[in-house]
Amino acid sequence: MRHLAKRPLWAFAFLSLALVGCSGVSVEDYAGSEPRLDIAEYFEGDTRAWGMVQDYSGEVQRRFTVDISGTVEGDTLTLDERFQYADGQTDRRVWTFERVDEHRWIGQASDVEGDVEATQYGHVFHMNYPLEVTVDGRQLTFTMDDWMYLQPDGRLINRTDMSKFGVTLGEITLSFDKRP
Repeated sequence: MRHLAKRPLWAFAFLSLALVGCSGVSVEDYAGSEPRLDIAEYFEGDTRAWGMVQDYSGEVQRRFTVDISGTVEGDTLTLDERFQYADGQTDRRVWTFERVDEHRWIGQASDVEGDVEATQYGHVFHMNYPLEVTVDGRQLTFTMDDWMYLQPDGRLINRTDMSKFGVTLGEITLSFDKRP
């Protein structure tokens, strides 16, 4: 026991961080889960979502709805998203996704830097991308870790961590419902 006490505390901290870094969930872990999610099939047509943005403490900062019109042409999915925030502000984002294969997509949006690699397995869709967000009048770029989970009743739940320098500073939660 005395021998362990002589080891520097930083060595144990480093080992702990290294182990935590290796324990992340992969979208491939959901292969074979049901119901199967294909974003082109799910988002073709009209979809409505209800969401909220929470800060690092869990306090709700914004609530919103988003109406999405999805069109599929060949291997291209286009999502026209129109946001309506509780404070009256509106916003629009248009995503274009190109199917690479059964599991992979490449996406682009005007406020997203570069191409976004997205993956779907089983009932899960995942993408990670930088997004410019206005906070207190300043433009900040956050890393968005975006996970969607198709539920047995057809609803889609979306959970996104917003981080900067590896620290999660906010979360976005949405629930999607297909429109007839």
